Amino acid sequence: MSIDLEKAMNNAHILGEALPYIRKFSGKTIVVKYGGNAMTDENLKQGFARDVVLMKLVGMNPIIVHGGGPQISSLLERVGKESKFIDGMRVTDSETMDIVQMVLGGLVNKEIVSLINHNGGNAVGLTGKDAELIRARKLQFKSQLPEMNAPEIIDIGHVG
Repeated sequence: MSIDLEKAMNNAHILGEALPYIRKFSGKTIVVKYGGNAMTDENLKQGFARDVVLMKLVGMNPIIVHGGGPQISSLLERVGKESKFIDGMRVTDSETMDIVQMVLGGLVNKEIVSLINHNGGNAVGLTGKDAELIRARKLQFKSQLPEMNAPEIIDIGHVG
């Protein structure tokens, strides 16, 4: 692999600036939220995967927590189920939850693992349901308009 002098100098400069952070976070677990445009733009996806691999190579322990709202909405639309949101939170009945689990645990998670592994990493994907890794309780969503005497409790389903 050949690299020109200007690019090599730029890379050395970036790594030099990163060195204090590498020292500070080496051996630490770092949670990375992966979502938005980084999940849709191919260059950003590859850059994300390379960065995660680099974090591991310099001694950090990255854990990726990912989104997938657009992918969920797309599959819901394909099966003819309308997405409904209240204050930015998806109303999630049992049927919708099945689709959410399929998309996040089956499609999105596997794509992320594959991206990281194809960039030299050794990733494994888990869901919150695996070995009850994450336990949630139902979210009580309260809405209060100025003209209301008391807040209204709204059921948005399996949102925790």
